[in-house]
Amino acid sequence: MSRLVTLSVGAVAALAIAGCEPGAKVSTQTGFRGAGLNQINDVSNIKAAVAIPAEAYPLPPDGGPTAGQTYQNVQVLRNVSTERFNHLMAQMNLWVVPANAPAEQAGCNYCHNPANMASDEKYTKVVARRMLQMTQNINSRWSSHVKQTGVTCYTCHRGNAVPAAVWARADNTSADPDTIRGNKRGQNTPDPNVGYASLPSDVFGPYFAGQAADEIRVASARALPSPDHAVSIKTAEASYGLMMHLSSALGVNCTYCHNSQSFRAWNLSTAQRATAYYGIRMVRDTNQSYIESLTSVFPAYRKGPHGDPYKVNCTTCHQGVSKPLGGVSMIAQAPALRGPGGAPAPAEAGPNAGAAVPAAFNQPGTLTGRNEPAPIPGRQ
Repeated sequence: MSRLVTLSVGAVAALAIAGCEPGAKVSTQTGFRGAGLNQINDVSNIKAAVAIPAEAYPLPPDGGPTAGQTYQNVQVLRNVSTERFNHLMAQMNLWVVPANAPAEQAGCNYCHNPANMASDEKYTKVVARRMLQMTQNINSRWSSHVKQTGVTCYTCHRGNAVPAAVWARADNTSADPDTIRGNKRGQNTPDPNVGYASLPSDVFGPYFAGQAADEIRVASARALPSPDHAVSIKTAEASYGLMMHLSSALGVNCTYCHNSQSFRAWNLSTAQRATAYYGIRMVRDTNQSYIESLTSVFPAYRKGPHGDPYKVNCTTCHQGVSKPLGGVSMIAQAPALRGPGGAPAPAEAGPNAGAAVPAAFNQPGTLTGRNEPAPIPGRQ
């Protein structure tokens, strides 16, 4: 009997350990000793470096006739030289068109009618045009997040017609939303979107889409609820679900951005928190302005169960590493994707936003619009 009990206890212990992540961990102290300010890396689970594809052919010199002068119906890249326009089209073939596409959809045929290249009859061409505008917008207006590394089509697509990590509005968990029986309210089922926690798994809709996207306002400066800061437990759970997504998407733990002494204090946080702040807004702007606007263009099989197109989140670009593609910049292969110079930038984006980040840590309210703990000298 005692042996049976010992075996049972051992089995339970093994099951409990299985719920943790096995493998070697490396802890790096990021703050004062004894404060638990450590960045923990699971070295046994670090994503392998992504192979960067070679160029279709070397980037040709700039100059000569423009694409708008040479071809018909060029709307986005009309001022790009014809040679560089052709080079970018060849690059897009490698970055987006599936290598196993059938002959009628291979190469240029994926977006174009070979008998009439100027035609917009294929929806893929209309989408590609909008995606070019989206990429230019990200590179020119959201340098607060992508810095000078920039993004290209390959950052997300990586040889797939549809990026591997996309999302659409989730199915309802119950036919009757007013009943409790059998309705988990979108949570209490471990889900990979939130790090296999039982937190609400449909966190992308509230934070990454819609004109009235939610703000993350969980931590208060007061111990008890107040009229100016009343956040429900359900809202807090959704915010933590989004944080689990960020953690999984970047392959980091909470202290990559936050100081565990005070998760809310900007002046005690790392610089990565400001980068993530702009990144959340960049994703929201991308979905609102460029993907949702294509709802009527996408066919049904490129939409989710509720008819909305598949959208982006943090995993779409990062795919498990803190810097997409390991921080390798491919923008030199496609300089036209940097976008037009002098594009008007929103107050929270644009080329000057990155320079404003250090100042924001001295005045955290510039990021949140709320009072935050005053900076402590020597602890910036």
